[in-house]
Amino acid sequence: MSKVWFVTGSSRGLGREFVEAALSRGDRVAATARNPASLEELVAAYGDAVLPLAMDVTDRAAVFEGVKRAREHFGRLDVIVNNAGYAQVGAVEELTERELRDQMETNLFGAVWVVQAALPYLREQRSGHIIQLSSAAGVIAMPLGGAYHASKWALEGLNEALAGEVVDFGVKVTIVEPGGFATRDGRNPDPLANGHMAETDPAYDGLRRRLGAFTGKQPAGDPATAAQALLKLVDSGNPPLRVLFGRGFYPVIQQAYADRLRTWDDWQGLSAEAHGDRDQSDR
Repeated sequence: MSKVWFVTGSSRGLGREFVEAALSRGDRVAATARNPASLEELVAAYGDAVLPLAMDVTDRAAVFEGVKRAREHFGRLDVIVNNAGYAQVGAVEELTERELRDQMETNLFGAVWVVQAALPYLREQRSGHIIQLSSAAGVIAMPLGGAYHASKWALEGLNEALAGEVVDFGVKVTIVEPGGFATRDGRNPDPLANGHMAETDPAYDGLRRRLGAFTGKQPAGDPATAAQALLKLVDSGNPPLRVLFGRGFYPVIQQAYADRLRTWDDWQGLSAEAHGDRDQSDR
Protein backbone atom coordinates (compact mmCIF):
# COMPACT_ATOMS: atom_id res chain seq x y z
CA MET A 1 0.00 0.00 0.00
CA SER A 2 1.51 3.35 -1.04
CA LYS A 3 2.30 5.93 1.60
CA VAL A 4 1.97 9.70 1.78
CA TRP A 5 5.08 11.51 2.99
CA PHE A 6 5.71 15.03 4.29
CA VAL A 7 9.43 15.85 4.07
CA THR A 8 11.13 19.06 5.16
CA GLY A 9 14.43 20.19 3.67
CA SER A 10 13.77 18.47 0.33
CA SER A 11 15.93 20.63 -1.89
CA ARG A 12 19.19 18.69 -1.52
CA GLY A 13 21.20 16.18 0.50
CA LEU A 14 19.55 13.35 2.40
CA GLY A 15 16.15 15.03 2.24
CA ARG A 16 16.20 15.06 -1.55
CA GLU A 17 17.26 11.41 -1.65
CA PHE A 18 14.44 10.46 0.74
CA VAL A 19 11.89 12.19 -1.48
CA GLU A 20 13.16 10.58 -4.68
CA ALA A 21 13.29 7.12 -3.13
CA ALA A 22 9.68 7.39 -1.95
CA LEU A 23 8.45 8.73 -5.28
CA SER A 24 10.35 6.15 -7.33
CA ARG A 25 8.51 3.29 -5.63
CA GLY A 26 5.08 4.86 -6.14
CA ASP A 27 4.54 6.77 -2.91
CA ARG A 28 3.31 10.36 -2.86
CA VAL A 29 5.25 13.18 -1.25
CA ALA A 30 4.65 16.69 -0.02
CA ALA A 31 8.17 18.08 -0.44
CA THR A 32 9.07 21.36 1.26
CA ALA A 33 11.92 23.77 0.67
CA ARG A 34 12.54 27.44 1.31
CA ASN A 35 13.06 27.90 -2.43
CA PRO A 36 10.34 26.02 -4.36
CA ALA A 37 12.31 26.38 -7.61
CA SER A 38 14.63 23.67 -6.28
CA LEU A 39 11.70 21.23 -6.48
CA GLU A 40 10.78 21.82 -10.13
CA GLU A 41 12.72 18.79 -11.37
CA LEU A 42 10.74 16.56 -9.04
CA VAL A 43 7.45 17.90 -10.37
CA ALA A 44 8.61 17.40 -13.96
CA ALA A 45 9.60 13.81 -13.25
CA TYR A 46 6.77 12.68 -10.98
CA GLY A 47 3.84 14.99 -11.74
CA ASP A 48 0.92 14.89 -9.34
CA ALA A 49 2.67 12.42 -7.05
CA VAL A 50 4.66 15.29 -5.60
CA LEU A 51 3.27 18.41 -3.97
CA PRO A 52 5.96 21.13 -3.83
CA LEU A 53 5.59 23.51 -0.91
CA ALA A 54 7.52 26.70 -0.20
CA MET A 55 8.14 26.59 3.53
CA ASP A 56 10.61 27.81 6.12
CA VAL A 57 10.36 25.63 9.22
CA THR A 58 11.08 28.61 11.47
CA ASP A 59 7.75 30.14 10.40
CA ARG A 60 5.23 28.34 12.61
CA ALA A 61 2.17 29.62 10.74
CA ALA A 62 3.67 28.56 7.41
CA VAL A 63 4.41 25.09 8.78
CA PHE A 64 0.83 24.60 9.95
CA GLU A 65 -0.49 25.84 6.62
CA GLY A 66 1.88 23.57 4.68
CA VAL A 67 0.92 20.47 6.65
CA LYS A 68 -2.77 21.33 6.26
CA ARG A 69 -2.37 21.73 2.50
CA ALA A 70 -0.59 18.41 2.23
CA ARG A 71 -3.33 16.62 4.19
CA GLU A 72 -6.08 18.21 2.12
CA HIS A 73 -4.26 17.48 -1.14
CA PHE A 74 -3.50 13.80 -0.50
CA GLY A 75 -6.25 12.95 1.99
CA ARG A 76 -3.90 11.51 4.61
CA LEU A 77 -0.36 11.64 5.99
CA ASP A 78 1.64 8.51 6.77
CA VAL A 79 5.31 9.47 7.13
CA ILE A 80 6.53 12.78 8.56
CA VAL A 81 10.24 13.37 7.97
CA ASN A 82 11.75 16.19 10.01
CA ASN A 83 14.91 16.66 7.98
CA ALA A 84 15.45 20.43 7.70
CA GLY A 85 18.45 21.71 9.61
CA TYR A 86 22.02 22.93 9.44
CA ALA A 87 25.21 22.80 11.53
CA GLN A 88 26.48 25.89 13.32
CA VAL A 89 30.21 25.43 13.91
CA GLY A 90 32.04 27.52 16.47
CA ALA A 91 33.42 27.54 19.99
CA VAL A 92 30.89 28.28 22.73
CA GLU A 93 32.87 31.43 23.60
CA GLU A 94 32.55 32.67 20.00
CA LEU A 95 28.81 32.19 19.56
CA THR A 96 26.64 35.26 19.29
CA GLU A 97 23.15 35.21 20.70
CA ARG A 98 21.76 35.42 17.16
CA GLU A 99 23.82 32.46 15.94
CA LEU A 100 22.70 30.27 18.81
CA ARG A 101 19.06 31.30 18.56
CA ASP A 102 19.02 30.74 14.78
CA GLN A 103 20.43 27.24 15.29
CA MET A 104 17.72 26.35 17.78
CA GLU A 105 14.96 28.02 15.77
CA THR A 106 15.69 25.83 12.74
CA ASN A 107 16.86 22.54 14.20
CA LEU A 108 14.67 22.34 17.31
CA PHE A 109 11.69 24.66 17.06
CA GLY A 110 11.19 23.95 13.36
CA ALA A 111 10.89 20.24 14.12
CA VAL A 112 8.46 20.94 16.98
CA TRP A 113 6.20 23.00 14.72
CA VAL A 114 6.04 20.17 12.16
CA VAL A 115 5.14 17.61 14.84
CA GLN A 116 2.50 19.85 16.37
CA ALA A 117 0.96 20.52 12.96
CA ALA A 118 0.92 16.89 11.83
CA LEU A 119 0.10 15.03 15.02
CA PRO A 120 -3.65 15.83 15.17
CA TYR A 121 -4.07 14.19 11.73
CA LEU A 122 -2.03 11.15 12.74
CA ARG A 123 -3.99 10.75 15.97
CA GLU A 124 -7.25 11.02 14.08
CA GLN A 125 -6.32 8.26 11.64
CA ARG A 126 -4.66 6.21 14.44
CA SER A 127 -1.51 5.66 12.44
CA GLY A 128 1.63 7.34 11.19
CA HIS A 129 5.39 7.39 11.56
CA ILE A 130 7.42 10.43 12.58
CA ILE A 131 11.04 10.29 11.43
CA GLN A 132 13.33 12.77 13.16
CA LEU A 133 16.71 13.36 11.58
CA SER A 134 19.15 13.80 14.42
CA SER A 135 22.84 12.99 14.03
CA ALA A 136 25.70 11.14 15.61
CA ALA A 137 26.14 14.62 17.07
CA GLY A 138 22.92 14.00 19.00
CA VAL A 139 24.55 11.35 21.19
CA ILE A 140 28.16 12.57 21.46
CA ALA A 141 29.72 16.03 21.60
CA MET A 142 32.90 17.43 20.10
CA PRO A 143 34.65 20.78 20.44
CA LEU A 144 33.31 23.57 18.18
CA GLY A 145 29.92 21.91 17.87
CA GLY A 146 28.24 23.27 21.00
CA ALA A 147 25.30 24.96 19.29
CA TYR A 148 24.68 22.07 16.89
CA HIS A 149 25.01 19.47 19.66
CA ALA A 150 22.63 21.45 21.85
CA SER A 151 19.98 21.40 19.13
CA LYS A 152 20.40 17.70 18.36
CA TRP A 153 20.59 16.55 21.98
CA ALA A 154 17.40 18.51 22.59
CA LEU A 155 15.74 16.72 19.67
CA GLU A 156 16.79 13.36 21.08
CA GLY A 157 15.08 14.03 24.40
CA LEU A 158 12.06 15.66 22.81
CA ASN A 159 11.40 12.74 20.47
CA GLU A 160 11.97 10.09 23.12
CA ALA A 161 9.29 11.79 25.20
CA LEU A 162 7.09 12.13 22.13
CA ALA A 163 7.35 8.41 21.38
CA GLY A 164 5.88 7.59 24.78
CA GLU A 165 3.10 10.15 24.33
CA VAL A 166 1.85 8.88 20.97
CA VAL A 167 2.30 5.11 21.14
CA ASP A 168 -1.29 4.57 22.31
CA PHE A 169 -2.53 6.43 19.20
CA GLY A 170 -0.79 3.99 16.85
CA VAL A 171 1.87 6.56 15.94
CA LYS A 172 5.54 5.54 15.78
CA VAL A 173 8.63 7.69 16.27
CA THR A 174 12.14 6.93 15.02
CA ILE A 175 15.21 9.09 15.57
CA VAL A 176 17.66 8.62 12.70
CA GLU A 177 21.25 9.45 13.63
CA PRO A 178 23.39 9.76 10.48
CA GLY A 179 27.15 9.90 10.55
CA GLY A 180 28.96 11.44 7.60
CA PHE A 181 27.30 11.22 4.19
CA ALA A 182 28.84 12.25 0.93
CA THR A 183 28.10 15.42 -0.96
CA ARG A 184 27.87 15.36 -4.74
CA ASP A 185 31.67 15.23 -5.03
CA GLY A 186 31.69 11.96 -3.09
CA ARG A 187 33.21 13.35 0.12
CA ASN A 188 31.96 14.24 3.57
CA PRO A 189 30.88 17.90 3.74
CA ASP A 190 33.49 20.17 5.30
CA PRO A 191 32.05 21.34 8.66
CA LEU A 192 34.13 24.52 8.44
CA ALA A 193 33.12 25.49 4.90
CA ASN A 194 29.76 26.97 5.88
CA GLY A 195 29.68 27.30 9.63
CA HIS A 196 27.47 30.42 9.67
CA MET A 197 30.01 32.03 12.01
CA ALA A 198 30.04 35.82 11.93
CA GLU A 199 33.51 36.09 13.49
CA THR A 200 36.09 33.56 14.62
CA ASP A 201 38.70 33.76 17.37
CA PRO A 202 42.25 32.73 16.34
CA ALA A 203 42.61 31.04 19.73
CA TYR A 204 40.49 28.17 18.37
CA ASP A 205 42.20 27.78 14.99
CA GLY A 206 44.03 24.65 16.15
CA LEU A 207 40.75 23.01 17.11
CA ARG A 208 39.28 23.96 13.75
CA ARG A 209 42.14 22.23 11.93
CA ARG A 210 41.76 19.08 14.04
CA LEU A 211 38.01 18.99 13.49
CA GLY A 212 38.47 19.23 9.74
CA ALA A 213 41.08 16.46 9.78
CA PHE A 214 38.87 14.16 11.88
CA THR A 215 35.82 14.68 9.69
CA GLY A 216 37.84 14.13 6.54
CA LYS A 217 38.92 10.70 7.78
CA GLN A 218 35.38 9.47 8.42
CA PRO A 219 34.00 7.11 5.75
CA ALA A 220 31.46 8.95 3.62
CA GLY A 221 28.16 7.11 3.33
CA ASP A 222 26.06 7.03 0.17
CA PRO A 223 22.90 9.19 0.52
CA ALA A 224 21.05 6.99 -2.01
CA THR A 225 21.56 3.85 0.07
CA ALA A 226 20.57 5.79 3.18
CA ALA A 227 17.28 6.55 1.46
CA GLN A 228 16.73 2.85 0.75
CA ALA A 229 17.40 2.12 4.41
CA LEU A 230 14.79 4.70 5.37
CA LEU A 231 12.22 2.90 3.20
CA LYS A 232 12.87 -0.28 5.19
CA LEU A 233 12.36 1.68 8.41
CA VAL A 234 9.00 3.11 7.42
CA ASP A 235 7.84 -0.31 6.17
CA SER A 236 8.79 -2.02 9.42
CA GLY A 237 6.00 -3.11 11.71
CA ASN A 238 8.22 -2.55 14.74
CA PRO A 239 10.74 0.20 13.97
CA PRO A 240 13.37 1.21 16.55
CA LEU A 241 13.24 4.42 18.53
CA ARG A 242 16.83 5.13 17.48
CA VAL A 243 18.98 3.95 14.60
CA LEU A 244 22.42 5.00 13.38
CA PHE A 245 22.84 5.55 9.64
CA GLY A 246 26.44 4.88 8.66
CA ARG A 247 29.23 3.11 10.48
CA GLY A 248 32.03 5.64 10.90
CA PHE A 249 30.90 7.03 14.27
CA TYR A 250 29.76 3.78 15.91
CA PRO A 251 33.10 3.02 17.66
CA VAL A 252 33.30 6.63 18.86
CA ILE A 253 29.78 6.41 20.28
CA GLN A 254 30.49 3.07 21.96
CA GLN A 255 33.54 4.54 23.69
CA ALA A 256 31.66 7.68 24.72
CA TYR A 257 28.92 5.67 26.42
CA ALA A 258 31.42 3.32 28.08
CA ASP A 259 33.32 6.34 29.44
CA ARG A 260 30.11 7.91 30.70
CA LEU A 261 29.04 4.77 32.58
CA ARG A 262 32.52 4.33 34.06
CA THR A 263 32.62 7.92 35.28
CA TRP A 264 29.23 7.62 36.96
CA ASP A 265 30.37 4.41 38.61
CA ASP A 266 33.70 5.88 39.73
CA TRP A 267 31.90 8.74 41.44
CA GLN A 268 29.10 6.73 43.09
CA GLY A 269 30.57 7.53 46.49
CA LEU A 270 30.11 11.24 45.97
CA SER A 271 26.67 10.62 44.46
CA ALA A 272 25.63 8.81 47.62
CA GLU A 273 27.10 11.57 49.78
CA ALA A 274 25.13 14.17 47.84
CA HIS A 275 21.99 12.14 48.57
CA GLY A 276 22.81 12.04 52.26
CA ASP A 277 24.09 8.44 52.46
CA ARG A 278 27.35 9.33 54.20
CA ASP A 279 28.17 5.71 55.02
CA GLN A 280 28.58 5.14 51.27
CA SER A 281 30.89 8.10 50.71
CA ASP A 282 34.15 6.16 51.14
CA ARG A 283 33.41 3.81 48.25
